Amino acid sequence: MKKVFADQAPKAIGPYSHAIQSGNLIFCSGQTPLNPTSMLIEGATAGEQTTLVLSNLETVLKSAGSDRSHVLKTSVFLKNFADFEKMNKAYESFFGDHRPARTTVEVSRLPKDALVEIECVAEVIKNS
Repeated sequence: MKKVFADQAPKAIGPYSHAIQSGNLIFCSGQTPLNPTSMLIEGATAGEQTTLVLSNLETVLKSAGSDRSHVLKTSVFLKNFADFEKMNKAYESFFGDHRPARTTVEVSRLPKDALVEIECVAEVIKNS
């Protein structure tokens, strides 16, 4: 088991790693729309926030030796399921023709009052 910390991703706001690699799998902690420099939430809409969340997630994946095309499963947490369409549009734009398995649920609250958080499981494509 190997802990992954991505220097360019937002710092963890709790006692956890950005990801854990076990064998050829990477288990990424949930990412929120934190600007990695300011550590403040950015984006007024769920779509804008999803774009930043996925960018942060990709930063973690790259640090772990993977990328978006090797994501196997995502879990999406939305503060309001009415934002599903906005999130889904940004999500589809990010993944293109790649279609990882996905679960999407509405939750009552997310860290720092974000509108969306996404975690994933991916395959390692190279050892970092």
